[in-house]
Amino acid sequence: MKAFRVLLLPAVLSLSACLTTNSPTSGGDSGVSYGDSKAVETVTTDLGSTDIQTTAEKMTISMLQTPLLQDIIRQRGLLMASPVANKTSEYFDTKLITDTILTQLQKNGVRYVIAGDEMQNQTDELIRQNQTGLYKKSSTAKVGNMQGAQYRIDGSVSSVIKSNSKVKDVYYKINMRLIEIESGIVEWSDEKEIRKVLKR
Repeated sequence: MKAFRVLLLPAVLSLSACLTTNSPTSGGDSGVSYGDSKAVETVTTDLGSTDIQTTAEKMTISMLQTPLLQDIIRQRGLLMASPVANKTSEYFDTKLITDTILTQLQKNGVRYVIAGDEMQNQTDELIRQNQTGLYKKSSTAKVGNMQGAQYRIDGSVSSVIKSNSKVKDVYYKINMRLIEIESGIVEWSDEKEIRKVLKR
C-alpha cells in the first residue's frame, strides 16, 4: 500500500500542475494573441477544451487509484485505447480524450501500444524496412515481434439537450472503462457529468 501512495502522489501533483494559468501574450497589431490553453472555455454549450481537460484529468487520477493499474505498472503490462464513441449530435475529436489519458498514464509508468486505427503506419514501416531492399538486414525491425495489449480503454460520450425560448440546457455524460482483452471483463469504470446552460 505504501508503494501505491508513492506512485499516486506524483500523478496527482503532475495533473494539478496542468491547471496553472499563464498570462496571454499579445500578438502585436495582427489582432491575434496567445491565450491560456488551460483557461476555462465557455464560448458555446458544445463540449470544449476545458471539458476534455477536466475529463482526462479525472479519469487518469481515478484509474491510477485502482490497485489493478499499480499491478499493471509493476508487471510491465500493456494497454491500448479504442476510439471513444461519440453519441452526441455534435462533432468533436474523441481521440483528444484518450490521447491525453494515455500521455498522463505513461508519465506515471504505464506502457501502451498503438491502437488498431493507427496500425497501418506501423505495418507500412515494417514492409518498407523488410521488403524494399534499402536497409541492412542486421538493422531492420523484424516482422512478428509486435506485442499485444492485455487491457483496453474505451468509452462513450452522450448528451441530453433541452431548450426553450429563454434557456438552452445541455447535459453531457462521459463514461470510460478499462477492459481485460482476453476475458472481456470490465476491471474499472468511471464517469463524468457536465452541464452547460445558455441563457438567451
